[in-house]
Amino acid sequence: MAATRRKPAPRVNPAQQDIQPDLSRDTLPPEAPYAPYQHGQQLETIFTGETLQLSDHGHYSSNPFADEHTPTSSVYYDQSYYPTSNHSTNSYVASSYETLPLAADEIDHFNHDMEAYASGSYSRPSFHPPRSRSPTPAVDDEDYYVVGNSSVHYTSPQRRSTRQYDADPEKAALHVPHNSYYSSSSDASYDPKTGQTILYDPVPATPTSTQNSELSAEPLETRHYGPAPTGRVTRRHQTKKRVQLTNGNLVVDLNVPPKLILPRRGEPETTRTRYTAVTCDPDDFEKKGFFLRQNENGRKTELFICITMYNEDEVLFCRTLYGVMRNISHLGTRKNSQTWGPNAWEKVVVCIIADGRKKVHPRVLDCLTLLGVYQAGDHMKNMVNGVPVTAHLFEYTTSFALDPNIHFKYPDKGIVPTQIIFCMKEKNQKKINSHRWFFNAFAPMLQPNVCILLDVGTRPGNTSLYRLWKVFDLDSNVGGACGEISAYKGKKWSLLLNPLVAAQNFEYKISCILDKPTENMFGYISVLPGAFSAYRFIALQNDEHGRGPLASYFKGEVLHGHDTDIFTSNMYLAEDRILCFELIAKANSNWILRYVNGAVGETDVPDGLPEFISQRRRWLNGSFFAATYAIAHVGQILRSGHSLTRKIVLMIETFYNIINLTFSWFSIGNFYLFFVVLTSSLEDPSFGLPGIQYFNSFIHYVMVCLIAACFLFSMGNKPRASQWKYKTTAIILSLIMAYMIFASTFCAIQAVNQGGGANDAILFSIIVSYGLYALSSLLAFDPWHMITSFIPYLLLSPTYINILNIYAFSNLDDISWGTKQDAVPETDLGAVVQNSQSQVDVEMLSSPADFNSLYEEALENFRQRYTEKDKKKPEKTPTEAEKDMAARDYYANVRTNVLLAWVLSNGVLLVAILGGSQPSDTFANPDSVSRTKGYLLFVLVFTAISNSVRFLGSTLYLLTRLITG
Repeated sequence: MAATRRKPAPRVNPAQQDIQPDLSRDTLPPEAPYAPYQHGQQLETIFTGETLQLSDHGHYSSNPFADEHTPTSSVYYDQSYYPTSNHSTNSYVASSYETLPLAADEIDHFNHDMEAYASGSYSRPSFHPPRSRSPTPAVDDEDYYVVGNSSVHYTSPQRRSTRQYDADPEKAALHVPHNSYYSSSSDASYDPKTGQTILYDPVPATPTSTQNSELSAEPLETRHYGPAPTGRVTRRHQTKKRVQLTNGNLVVDLNVPPKLILPRRGEPETTRTRYTAVTCDPDDFEKKGFFLRQNENGRKTELFICITMYNEDEVLFCRTLYGVMRNISHLGTRKNSQTWGPNAWEKVVVCIIADGRKKVHPRVLDCLTLLGVYQAGDHMKNMVNGVPVTAHLFEYTTSFALDPNIHFKYPDKGIVPTQIIFCMKEKNQKKINSHRWFFNAFAPMLQPNVCILLDVGTRPGNTSLYRLWKVFDLDSNVGGACGEISAYKGKKWSLLLNPLVAAQNFEYKISCILDKPTENMFGYISVLPGAFSAYRFIALQNDEHGRGPLASYFKGEVLHGHDTDIFTSNMYLAEDRILCFELIAKANSNWILRYVNGAVGETDVPDGLPEFISQRRRWLNGSFFAATYAIAHVGQILRSGHSLTRKIVLMIETFYNIINLTFSWFSIGNFYLFFVVLTSSLEDPSFGLPGIQYFNSFIHYVMVCLIAACFLFSMGNKPRASQWKYKTTAIILSLIMAYMIFASTFCAIQAVNQGGGANDAILFSIIVSYGLYALSSLLAFDPWHMITSFIPYLLLSPTYINILNIYAFSNLDDISWGTKQDAVPETDLGAVVQNSQSQVDVEMLSSPADFNSLYEEALENFRQRYTEKDKKKPEKTPTEAEKDMAARDYYANVRTNVLLAWVLSNGVLLVAILGGSQPSDTFANPDSVSRTKGYLLFVLVFTAISNSVRFLGSTLYLLTRLITG
């Protein structure tokens, strides 16, 4: 021992004397009494391979990343995970070579990337990743020093070589030198005078393998053998835990990942996620003993928000959820409200319902993982006690948000806590089934006042939800309401460069400026869009006999094949229209529907022709048969509890709807008739266009061929498989429409020059029809769509009339939503069976580091941003058809009959108007009114009257809003 030089103890800042690993996020471990280290003593068992973050306990509260309310980038270690040791509690803690920062070196985390903090990958330049702890000193541990009663170990500069990584450059680039295992042969002695343990420089030892004698006895630089693994390797500790069933149901409380930055702590709803394996139908949720967290907290739910999704990506999902959370924040600013205020979030519950576990976009699940809502693992099961799981329920209160750019937003940005229920259905069962979970399973448990329906992709404005709720608060007779649906136009309205998006933008704007306000004045809005609407929960309830709005609404879910007729099947493609009618016609009730123009919901519209055609097929067929249903059952309105005046007003609206339905039936015939008359009128010598008749003959044949081609495309191919055919047809129709605009302009000039009562009426009707669009938009202070979208809408109007109508009527037998329901039960999650004590064994994550790995994996997915489309999807074997051949034949037969009636009726109209007349003479004589000119006058005057009624209703609505506020 005399030959070994004793090293003096270096001076150390007193604040670093009691450096201990951060074993708990909330409380610091008490300092154990000092027990001197004896030579040869075995140190306590320490798990290796996990990186520890050392914190300065002396200044624990002064560091914003080390206080008791903010997690650091270190891995959280639960003391219960590690086995206890009978040895001294003094631990040798590995520190980095560079000096640790003092507590005064504070970091302003608002000036840094919070996503990096949340990921645990952020570190200041003075921080190096600390090395792994090892059970015994190693040859690299060159120097030890002693301060007071604690043995503090530090390392000299690393002398490790990366020579062994020459064959693997990627590993060499990522390599962070760590000290190897400590050697148990280091010399130490105890000085009784000072009460200190003195460690000496150990004699270097060469570790060798005792398992394989053929290996050369060279120093081992690493504990990793073989090439670096490809891809992401996840090592998680699974512990089988015995869980007591709750009312016979599997309910598990899960710790949130410790790396989750929690602005609110100490509350179970923010530190634990509850998972429930639901094994029943939505209608039996309460009967089977299932419950929700809000029932335990005793909170009153004023607003219950439903967000339905299928396979939308993370951008659309975050756009919707972030918009909802911004609205909840706004509710907290209504300090003078009797309902809302600082704790308004406690009265709002957000329910996210995913239609099929294997249909959800994986990045959406990553978003929910980062928010603390969702946790994947073996706690999720396919069966419980032999009963299939129908839905996986996660409940959590998140205190921060993710914006559409996947950036974290915290309370400093105005975000308040949000109570979230995430219901992931095991099977894909369509959107109407998701609404049944919402209305029949969860809403009866919470008994909310107002329910709001949203689709993923619809972003409500910052105050839209409050405006929707307010209309219910002001009028107790309001049973449903909707806001303004606006097309998502992209950054700087860049998406309006797509003519299809621009046309839909104009369509949505005119509907919200003219149609919805007019229907609002009647008290009955024909459709409250499921993408953005609200209902009073008590207004939807059925009577004691099970009849009512919800019963009629969910009837479409159970209708399949030969169980129902084609009329009912197509009608329930627009089940939201059925719900509106059943609500307004509810027996012994006087509920009305309202439109709120200030509540804007921005939705994602189809930007491709195939998706657009498929969407409008459902809308057109559903709306046509739903409107027919409402007209046929108008007697229910007379038996309702409305006043006599309201019933008369509703009858007038019904008559107005009948006329509109009739004109929509003959829309394709009217378009062709106008096309022939306007273009043929140019052949009159008074126009001075010689030879135009040859071009007209050619263009007429082209038009007929296009219509015939549309029928063939619609009967034989899906839009996605024939997109170039449809795109070519749409382009040619747009060119034909441009020629029609040219012809109508010449005819209008000729009518002005000729004069006459008929010509004046035609001109006045045209001016009124298009002028009211501009005037109503100006009165609504929203005229920009007239500038950006009017021309694309005008050019694509033949596509609306011809392609969409032909495809819709040609596919009446297709009653699908474009998705197939899953019929085969899944078994990939496993099953649990209870014992005699109603307990089940569930494998759960036990290490906080493993909880963090879930969080880090979600972050890594967003860093990589790989998409599932990059991977080759396995081919799926086609499932057996849900409907038998008899039902298919029946549907096809009815489809043929309706299509034949539609084509023949429009053909008869054309023959009746054009047969035996000369369209070229329509504007030849100003004093005479030919058959074609008379029909043109009738259609144009009716259109002008219809637009005038809509304009009057819109103006009255604006005046009412101005007076009542």
